[in-house]
Amino acid sequence: MAWLQLIFNTEADHVETLTDALTTAGAVAVTLQDGAEQPLYEPPLNTTPLWQKTQVIGLFAEETDVSSLHTELQSLLSPLQMYQTRWLEEQDWNQPFDFPPLSFGDRLWICPSWQSPPHPDAINVFLDPGLAFGSGTHPTTALCLAWLAQQDDLKGKTVIDYGCGSGILAIAAAKLGANQIWAVDHDPQALQATQENAQKNQVAIQVVLPEQLPKVTADIILANILAKPLIELVTVFNTHLNTQGWVILSGILQQQLSEVATAYRSSFLIKEVIECEGWLRLTAQHKN
Repeated sequence: MAWLQLIFNTEADHVETLTDALTTAGAVAVTLQDGAEQPLYEPPLNTTPLWQKTQVIGLFAEETDVSSLHTELQSLLSPLQMYQTRWLEEQDWNQPFDFPPLSFGDRLWICPSWQSPPHPDAINVFLDPGLAFGSGTHPTTALCLAWLAQQDDLKGKTVIDYGCGSGILAIAAAKLGANQIWAVDHDPQALQATQENAQKNQVAIQVVLPEQLPKVTADIILANILAKPLIELVTVFNTHLNTQGWVILSGILQQQLSEVATAYRSSFLIKEVIECEGWLRLTAQHKN
């Protein structure tokens, strides 16, 4: 089976209208891509920024009549801007992102769910990243997994994975013995990916939006995000961390370390800073 793609190059202000029109016209999926190699660095927390030049791609079933689709889009969009059509051959959508099994320490492995683990007796986390960030291949994720693998005993611990993405850190904490795990993200797709990956790994994880996180206090907070939201979340983490609890911050560049550390020093003791491929992990302990 092939798929029909309609590809529009548009401005950020027109993306929502165009996306709605494609969905109304029967698109089974609408994808947004950078249309001009414009980097998006650290957006404000709970926002979804768009590129100024955005490519909007509508995906339609093979049997779609192109002429009728064009006519419908003309009625929905005035004026209808130029677009490209492209036929996309069927692919194995169950494996959108392949990665090799990865080891962290002597006992923790991250494995694609469609592969057999290299060491069946190890602690194996089976993962389908899907649309969410987090497979263990990125240095920021690897730094957090390495920290978890170094912990002697997580039994009975409460862990919050803030900015959970695929749920990789929350699931690893559960498999390493943590008793209660909360996975938090503002992106519903990330929460869905986390829930599905938790079910594959047969672990229990509470999956919530930030505003749904109850007044729980944790022994460990893992936050693999970016420097700006980490700074904005210092009060939240201070509230949700037990006395002598640990916060593990990742997604920090060298030039951002001083600002992040300054924000946390009033309530936390900075214990360790570890670097991997230009990214830093900051480990701190609650003072109170």
